[in-house]
Amino acid sequence: MKQHSRLMALFAAGIATAGSGAYAATVPQGTELAQKQELVRNNGSEPASLDPHKVESDVEFNIISDVFEGLVAVKRDGSVEPRLAEKWENQNNTVWTFHLRKGITWSDGEPITAEDIVWSWQRLVDPKTVSPYASYPGNMNIENAAEIANGKKPPSALGVKALDDNTVQVTLTQPTAAFLSMLAHPSLVPIDKTAVQRFGDKWARPEHFVGSGAYKVIDWVVNEKVVGERNKRYWDDAHTVINKVTWLPISSETADVNRYKAGEIDITNTIPINQFAQLKKTLPDEVSVSPLLATYYYEFNTTRPPFNDARVRRALNMALDKDIIADKVLAQGQRPAWVLSQPEIGGAKIAPPDYASWPREKRIAEAKKLLEAAGFTAQHPLQFNLLYNTMESHHRIAIAASSMWQKNLGVTVKLQNQEWKTMLDTKHTGNFDVVRYSWNADYDDASTFLNNFRTGDSQNTSRFSNKAYDDALASAAKAADAAERGKYYQQAETILGQEVPAIPLYHYVRTHLVKPWVGGFYSNNLGYFYTKDMYILKH
Repeated sequence: MKQHSRLMALFAAGIATAGSGAYAATVPQGTELAQKQELVRNNGSEPASLDPHKVESDVEFNIISDVFEGLVAVKRDGSVEPRLAEKWENQNNTVWTFHLRKGITWSDGEPITAEDIVWSWQRLVDPKTVSPYASYPGNMNIENAAEIANGKKPPSALGVKALDDNTVQVTLTQPTAAFLSMLAHPSLVPIDKTAVQRFGDKWARPEHFVGSGAYKVIDWVVNEKVVGERNKRYWDDAHTVINKVTWLPISSETADVNRYKAGEIDITNTIPINQFAQLKKTLPDEVSVSPLLATYYYEFNTTRPPFNDARVRRALNMALDKDIIADKVLAQGQRPAWVLSQPEIGGAKIAPPDYASWPREKRIAEAKKLLEAAGFTAQHPLQFNLLYNTMESHHRIAIAASSMWQKNLGVTVKLQNQEWKTMLDTKHTGNFDVVRYSWNADYDDASTFLNNFRTGDSQNTSRFSNKAYDDALASAAKAADAAERGKYYQQAETILGQEVPAIPLYHYVRTHLVKPWVGGFYSNNLGYFYTKDMYILKH
């Protein structure tokens, strides 16, 4: 999942967080709750859509995860728990049968059926939908999914069947180790066929909205707020406490904190780099810092000269001092990144390229040689545009990176910024040189990052293509265990270290300010925190 801009949160008065590990509010016995159960959380930007098949970032998935429900969810301990599906079984890890809970309904009271799952997933992979996640079911190895996404077979050929109203059968072409955790992704939530067919692109607007989650969208004022109201028809409503949630689209990190201090926001989207140390001193019990499986990177348009030359891309990677970016520019616990996935993920350890351990001077000298070999000298310097979405932290990092490139290589960089939705459009149309980007893991496995650079993947906006790389990922998908998968992931990362379709800058942590009266707050390693987990303490 695209990352738009997460140690447990500390709460005043020593209030415990939800204790079950499941995604539902569990209020400790004896806790006094506020009479008014309403939450305001900043979401960072205006969502592009609330159609799960039309979006690709946490800006949208944060809300979608509150208003829709999937078949399963991943618990805090990494295990998978039933949600819309009550139970499941499989044959040879290739034929999976899911049994829906009895009596589950949409927010309008109509039943949720197995056919809704089938129709929704067919819509996701249908090329006509143009979903950024069209490749995802193929990456899960669902039968015919890749062929459908590539326009070679009809959506009806997808290996997902409704055996009856309450039973869904999913057929895989091969065992997929991460299949169940991948199944928890927000792009795979069912959506209401009737609403989509009746209202078209406007079906997810408040006046037409039909969902399956703990909340339903009742108001949406563009660039101001999205409001959710408790869905009394939600199958697990008995474990929901908060009655109303408001998501704000504040992209300014400074404004986010100012409104938090003014009491207008309960949970911020992040903490500004330049205020973090001070806030740790003044509001220590309200600062939350959580581990996050996410990488911040600069992606090249590998089809546009001179970035169709791997020497240029590798030189720019080698000339950045990522320790300074992580430790000085950010200074919140982020780690410098030399791999695009993670150093440790899903039971595998991924080593960085050799040059990551070179002395800084040696890396810069080699980078200069690579640029000269590609035709760029002091007399003919490299110049390019660096695009990022509007946010203070992205601006600070871009200034630092461009200064390093200028000082170390004589490269001139023009900084460009666009609003979030505009930048996404620019990126997908290929109208860029280098663009700021980042990726939140969709599940705990390196493939969630590496698939983005597979030939033909719907998220491969760098247009990178390398057969050996594709073969390594194909072998990893067939591997019997994490150790064997890790071997192939290492092969893939080694190729990325040489070809550099994107420059990894740092691995994230997630930071928030959380009011002491918010109970049950917990941000998982994928960066999600769910309103239905939380409750408001008496204050």
